[in-house]
Amino acid sequence: MVMSAIKVVAGLVVVAATCVLQAVILLVLLPSQTARIRSCIVFERIVGHACTRLCGCRIEISGKEHLDPKRPAIYVVNHTSMIDLFIALKLMPYGSVGVVKREVIFYPFFGQLYLLTGHLRIDRGDHAAAVASMRKLAEIVQRARLSIFMSPEGTRSRDGRLRPFKRGMAHLAIGTRLPIVPIVIHAAHTAWRSDSLSVRGGTIRVEVLPAVDTSTWSADRTAEATEQIHRIFRAHLSVAQGGMTAHGHSEGADCGGEDADTRPGA
Repeated sequence: MVMSAIKVVAGLVVVAATCVLQAVILLVLLPSQTARIRSCIVFERIVGHACTRLCGCRIEISGKEHLDPKRPAIYVVNHTSMIDLFIALKLMPYGSVGVVKREVIFYPFFGQLYLLTGHLRIDRGDHAAAVASMRKLAEIVQRARLSIFMSPEGTRSRDGRLRPFKRGMAHLAIGTRLPIVPIVIHAAHTAWRSDSLSVRGGTIRVEVLPAVDTSTWSADRTAEATEQIHRIFRAHLSVAQGGMTAHGHSEGADCGGEDADTRPGA
């Protein structure tokens, strides 16, 4: 437990130091949201690499060729641990804009920096604000040819099992016509549990899967589109994380209901 506390404190020191340097850059770039988003790549790489190492995690990544900074896409990742955040920072291609819950601003150092970055925060409890935010994101992405990085579950899984996906992912794909690239993270919750400061570390396997074409998706079939992506995750995750059994049936939750709050252009 003492060693875990040391790792957490060391990680906070790294994040704090890099946040100060990045904040200076962001203040200079304050007039341009696109420039602020693109400038964060160095910060993301440093924090993502340093914090996963401090946590004692060895990240095995397959399919890195699908992380193409020249091709804007919507990158979606399952979320079971704080380590997922650091892995995402390591993987985000240049020119990616993040979509997170509003509460991220309460994370020490990182949350306050996030306010300056130009990345998007969603207030899941405010329908009008969520609609406006997602509409704005779709406009920014199309204008600046950015990618989107998000967790379609909307919040962290407490037990490692895949949660239902919100339909905001499908609505964003329809609004931007970007392909979706699933990123499957295996067993991150065993390296750092969501309800504990105990960091165990270990090997975490990450699969970056081929892009899914969304050009034929339509607003009246978002449930089917969301289920299509959810099924891809279930097919690659273990049964313990809500993946497919040997008979092809899902042990996890079914996809969730309509997430009308996050429909761009609604």
